[in-house]
Amino acid sequence: MTARTTSSLQVGDELEPLAVDPISRTTLALFAGASGDHNPIHIDLDVARSAGRDDVFAHGMLSAAYLARLLTDRFGQHRVRSYRVRFAAITPVHGRPTCRGRVTAVDDGLATVELSVVLDDGTTTLTGDATVAIGESGKDA
Repeated sequence: MTARTTSSLQVGDELEPLAVDPISRTTLALFAGASGDHNPIHIDLDVARSAGRDDVFAHGMLSAAYLARLLTDRFGQHRVRSYRVRFAAITPVHGRPTCRGRVTAVDDGLATVELSVVLDDGTTTLTGDATVAIGESGKDA
């Protein structure tokens, strides 16, 4: 993102991308414990193979959490007014997600940010949008 303050966001501004380390089996196990989502397809190779997959794959909500971090790192949690995501593709183990955001509207103290998570091979795994307050204090919307 440019050096603009939050209050001077303009349509077309892009947030600084958040590049995430490749998804490891350790990350999947830790996320399962933290989230309470112990679906074995995310952590057990035998289960993944019995379901026709070559390997385990990331929880969709892990990518959603990384995308939320993009927002809170840039705007702070207190400015986020809404956040929606849609799962578009699987993130394989060892995949390297990059979270992106682009301002698509600015109106009455609020900015709409179009969001995506994209892998190194160009696969978009998650899309969404958020509404954030853009006044100096973040309390104006």
